Amino acid sequence: MNPAQSQFESGQQRREASPYAPQFHPSEDILDYLRAYAREKPEVAALWCFGIGFVLGWKLKPW
Repeated sequence: MNPAQSQFESGQQRREASPYAPQFHPSEDILDYLRAYAREKPEVAALWCFGIGFVLGWKLKPW
């Protein structure tokens, strides 16, 4: 079994544990998806992080 799938399944079990919890968890879903994507394609995820950091650093430079 793929580790990303087991993490996804554990997230599903965690959500179903409480009957009073809301049905949708978009922030958790996005983070689970991004973690799984980064495990499958680490070089693409690293380039995205580098690119975002470069643009933020360029736009937020202190001088």
